[in-house]
Amino acid sequence: MRGPERFEQLIAFIDSHLAQPVRQDTAADGSVTFVSGDPVEVVVRLTRTSIVVFEYSASWEEAHTLTPRPRQVGTVNWRRLPEHAVMTAALALMKGAREARLEKYRVCQTCGERTPPEAIYEDDICLACAEQQMGMVH
Repeated sequence: MRGPERFEQLIAFIDSHLAQPVRQDTAADGSVTFVSGDPVEVVVRLTRTSIVVFEYSASWEEAHTLTPRPRQVGTVNWRRLPEHAVMTAALALMKGAREARLEKYRVCQTCGERTPPEAIYEDDICLACAEQQMGMVH
């Protein structure tokens, strides 16, 4: 399969194998970034030569500024591998990134909801419960 056709096929493949919702952003260089989940779990960047998979992570820089800090899980050079190998490797990386992300979630001791680490205030209490119970403004 030719380059542009395979690139379009990879867009469809990646989009269909990520947790919904999936947001796609196309950069000026033609690369496509997929942001998956709500809250975000996985970020995938598809370029003209590679698929780069990230586990989503974020940190609070200031009280009201959450800064994304995705952690790279792996890269697949899709032009160098047969189609089946590319899809198998990409799928394994996306699944692994999602599992790694979900393992970091904690259960809020107040509401019992599984919560991503950046949404935990302290003592395993989520930001929403902390705001309600302690009058905290984050």
